[in-house]
Amino acid sequence: MKKLFTFITFSLLMIWTVSSQSKEKKYHIRTIAFYNLENLFDTINDVTINDEASPIMELKANRSKVYWDKIDKLGNTIAQIGADMANTSPAIIGVSEVENLGVLEDLVKSKHLVKKEYGIIHYDSPDKRGIDVALLYQKKYFKPVFHEVFNPNIYRDNFKVFTRDQLLVSGYLDDELIHIIVNHWPSRSGGEAKSRPLREKAAYQNTKIIAQIREKDSDAKILTMGDFNDDPTNASFKEVLKTKSEKNDVGKLDIYNPYEEMFRKGFNTLGYRDNINLFDQILISESLLDKGEKDFSTYKMFKAMVFNKRFLTIRKGQYKGYPFRSFSNGGYTGGYSDHYPVYMYLIKVKK
Repeated sequence: MKKLFTFITFSLLMIWTVSSQSKEKKYHIRTIAFYNLENLFDTINDVTINDEASPIMELKANRSKVYWDKIDKLGNTIAQIGADMANTSPAIIGVSEVENLGVLEDLVKSKHLVKKEYGIIHYDSPDKRGIDVALLYQKKYFKPVFHEVFNPNIYRDNFKVFTRDQLLVSGYLDDELIHIIVNHWPSRSGGEAKSRPLREKAAYQNTKIIAQIREKDSDAKILTMGDFNDDPTNASFKEVLKTKSEKNDVGKLDIYNPYEEMFRKGFNTLGYRDNINLFDQILISESLLDKGEKDFSTYKMFKAMVFNKRFLTIRKGQYKGYPFRSFSNGGYTGGYSDHYPVYMYLIKVKK
């Protein structure tokens, strides 16, 4: 409780700081977010994928009612992310665990989001269950100019692992070119140690995408986000992506991870078998980092956070304090997702 109070106090202080500065300067504030939507599947059996294994297809009754309730809850959640400072829902939000384009269209047309006019960038991935990543964006703030998917081409025991693609989207946030990579790295099925090389190979694919971007612009503004199924201190980040947690250690070609320090302080985005993890993160290139210069003439990260509101959290019982998931023990719980969303504010001075 003390940690929560401290976190809230600090957050309010940061909001007050921007508000105080705004008496002299006005800022554009844009929210960038990521959210694992926990098995957002429709109720139609797709014979080309193993969607029968999804929780909603395992329900014996009321599938349609459950589906639309989940759509409503997710839309309501997304509408609130970052709204206290940006006065609107995320300008850009990456999502994972979605079955197809149709469920995303239903989501952005929900009553909570329809007026935001979100665009969708989605590709069907080779994942055996058919779960994909995608990017949603408010058309008035972000204009995509290029997008492509990359499969990490991971093999284990000479057999290909059919995991999610990594989605690259390049476009203009207002008038600035940024590049976003949306990820959902291989799970820890079979144990963390056994599955670790799979995520390290996924991280290596990220380094190749980043290098490809930097071939054209060494100062490119890059964000890589997702459900990485690894914590910020795991080897996939520290040894492959070589992420930095201290701002002053970040060089021109480095990647800064604001969630590493949060993880060390005990923040999390999911809980499983009495372990807490911070698998959901947003990382940025040095060009988006303010190291204390307070030069916000172009977009820079102001604050990174976990969206862990009370309504997204189980309040009693065995799993008290965990994210309020949608499905458990073969049934629908009426919850939201087994992951908290993460988000950050990018700000710059209005001209």
